[in-house]
Amino acid sequence: MEFSLLGRPGSGATLRLDYRAFAYAGKFVVVAPGKAVLRTPDGSPAVPEWEPTESLPPTVAASELDDDVYAAVSFSPDRTDPECCRLRYVTVHTARRGEGLGPRLVDRTVSRLAADGYARVRIAVNNPFAYVALYKSGFAYTGDRTGIAELELARPADEPTASPERVAAYRTGLRVFLDEARAGDRDLDPAERRFIAARLDDGSPPDG
Repeated sequence: MEFSLLGRPGSGATLRLDYRAFAYAGKFVVVAPGKAVLRTPDGSPAVPEWEPTESLPPTVAASELDDDVYAAVSFSPDRTDPECCRLRYVTVHTARRGEGLGPRLVDRTVSRLAADGYARVRIAVNNPFAYVALYKSGFAYTGDRTGIAELELARPADEPTASPERVAAYRTGLRVFLDEARAGDRDLDPAERRFIAARLDDGSPPDG
């Protein structure tokens, strides 16, 4: 498995992912954002044993899909802060979720963004699984939310957010998910509720 920067913002790089395996697959054919992936080093299928539960439509040929990808991220400069880059979408092959590939890809991408001169990196998340994964990559809840029920996370590009600040924000952000669900402003499925409850009951954030 290797990290590959497909293109910086504005390079026109695209990625055609199988929507049956990757969330947000359609977002990666947009040319403006930069893109990076974890992929096989020889171009072989990333998950050859995976069998989709549905067929592709006649208009999509399997040979046109980038099937050597384990995980992908897109990113672009913040519209109001030229020293900040935003991670737009992070997605992991459905058969490889839970293995830490998302945080691994984010770590490598943020390091590259720091080398490119960005001072800060931000991302908005809409579920507790992504929230905890980004915590492991050095991000901290800022206290801000978008208009579409996303929590804003941020970190310096060259190092993780300082540990005391990040730990203090960790439980606050988890409670936001529950508080918004109780108020009727957010839908949480049973698995998400159990995930949050287990981490609040444990009393300590995950390693990261």
